[in-house]
Amino acid sequence: MKRLILSLAAGCMLTTGYSQQIPQKEVARIINTLAADDMQGRQSGTPGSDKAAAFISAEFKKAGLLPLPGETTYLQSFNYYGLHTTATSMIVNGTAKDWPVVAVGASRHVELRRDTASCTELHVANADELRAALGKRKSMTRNIVVWMAPALSGYLANLEGSISNRMYAKEAEVPADTAKWQMILVLEKEPVTAQDTWSVEQTRSIRTQAFTNVAGMIKGAAKPDEYVIYSGHYDHLGILPAEAGDSIANGADDDASGTTAVIMLANYFKKKRPARSLIFVAFTAEEMGGYGSSYFSGQMDPAKVVAMFNIEMIGKESKFGKNSAFITGFEKSDFGTILQKNLERSAFRFYPDPYPEQNLFYRSDNANLAKVGVPAHTISTTQIDKDKFYHTVKDEVSTLDVKNITDIIKAIAVSSGTIVNGTSTPTRITPVSQ
Repeated sequence: MKRLILSLAAGCMLTTGYSQQIPQKEVARIINTLAADDMQGRQSGTPGSDKAAAFISAEFKKAGLLPLPGETTYLQSFNYYGLHTTATSMIVNGTAKDWPVVAVGASRHVELRRDTASCTELHVANADELRAALGKRKSMTRNIVVWMAPALSGYLANLEGSISNRMYAKEAEVPADTAKWQMILVLEKEPVTAQDTWSVEQTRSIRTQAFTNVAGMIKGAAKPDEYVIYSGHYDHLGILPAEAGDSIANGADDDASGTTAVIMLANYFKKKRPARSLIFVAFTAEEMGGYGSSYFSGQMDPAKVVAMFNIEMIGKESKFGKNSAFITGFEKSDFGTILQKNLERSAFRFYPDPYPEQNLFYRSDNANLAKVGVPAHTISTTQIDKDKFYHTVKDEVSTLDVKNITDIIKAIAVSSGTIVNGTSTPTRITPVSQ
């Protein structure tokens, strides 16, 4: 592997000792702590999530960060409101099953059984078939039951968070229960044939959910009212059905790797004197629907945010090899061009997102600010089309390349230098019409 050599490009706030300022040993310590079993998968609203937030807060304190304006601690707390499952019954051939059931829509009570006169059944085996099935929910003329193959279990958390248990900033925004037809998704752990009988019942009620982001800042010396944001999400999926005795979704790559980068960058830039104010934030509830970044973004004046470096899943080598990462929405601003120019004498390369069909630009925590014009991009290395550990209990530190993570963090630190010191300003992104 080529040695990563980063230049003292004009405007980059870099000293000859930068390598020692982002030591691999520290990267390993932080990511191992966040992805440890005792964090219980860091699912939002659980003791594991609270433990992770306390750890990140302590790291920000050690780095000497300030709380955000209006806050007295690094914990940015808020409430959201939405539907929560209170009881589920799934019976097949007279036997109760513990199969996950996900209701689609605003129904408070779902009760369906095999009845071909009023219910359509779909069996889906892959992500494309699942998306096609979900596309039918806006034009239903009868109830629909979607039987999901076991291989799709990794999609359950996202389906629950973004579709079934979607939450809202105000209780009054929770949709009323007016649906005539209902759709449910069932993880089909055993084949259900046309000869089998089944029934499913689920009740849901409105609940209040408390969430906590972790955020701190360095006030800019020359342009304190202009902000550069470094972010990642610290939540993950929590406890999943056991595989070989392991039920903890450690989320080492997704996104302990990005959160580790945020902490390391906070330590790196605290030793500098940035011209612009820097915010370092670990978001909660990304896996549930991006509620942490949504709330945070709503507290920011987008006109004052110069750039956002969202960092997600940098734990493995990208499809472009070592010393590389990709930037989502590369073509939407000159953010990536600026970063690459600041690395022009190095071996590191930033590439455009190689998976445009995955729509990753609007699937991560950068999206809320990007939609209102901020040059907010996600930096990643994930080979999302091939990663067998994504959203499984096998996403552990042992599957990651900690040296590669360290090199990426160094590249982000150096490549963002001219933006941090005020000599470069990325072009704005065209806002999304509401």
